Amino acid sequence: MRKTRIIALAVLIVGSSLALALSQQPGVKRRDRAAAANAGNTQGPGFRETVTVAADEPIPNLPGKRLVTHVVDYPPGGGSAPHRHARSAFIYAYVITGQIRSQVESEPARVYRAGEAWFESPGSRHPVSVNASNTEPARLLAVVIVDAADKQVTIPEAQ
Repeated sequence: MRKTRIIALAVLIVGSSLALALSQQPGVKRRDRAAAANAGNTQGPGFRETVTVAADEPIPNLPGKRLVTHVVDYPPGGGSAPHRHARSAFIYAYVITGQIRSQVESEPARVYRAGEAWFESPGSRHPVSVNASNTEPARLLAVVIVDAADKQVTIPEAQ
């Protein structure tokens, strides 16, 4: 239990620090090609999100685990295709700018605004992840603790 609290606290600290840095300085992007190639909604390529890998590092004091951070940029009206996350992926999602409509598993969809966050359990299905605005872009930070062996954090559903 203590180890879980320490991990959760580390995720919050790292996530909040990255969110602040990313919201103030749009830096050079590294695109997660595996996730980006399979992402996007059915509205067409202009409505797909852009996934940028901000970090992907082993966690020294948690052998076999790594910390991955994705910055997800949604154009107005854009979103992600339904997907699930790796069975080991524990996720902290933080809205940096805009509004994100998200649904995890069978819970009701909810709109999260800049500064709001939520957690996703390992292996969660994510049927809805879209920009709630048709006029303003949105940016989301996802901080993931995942098994080092799980190379793919996001697994698209067959369409």
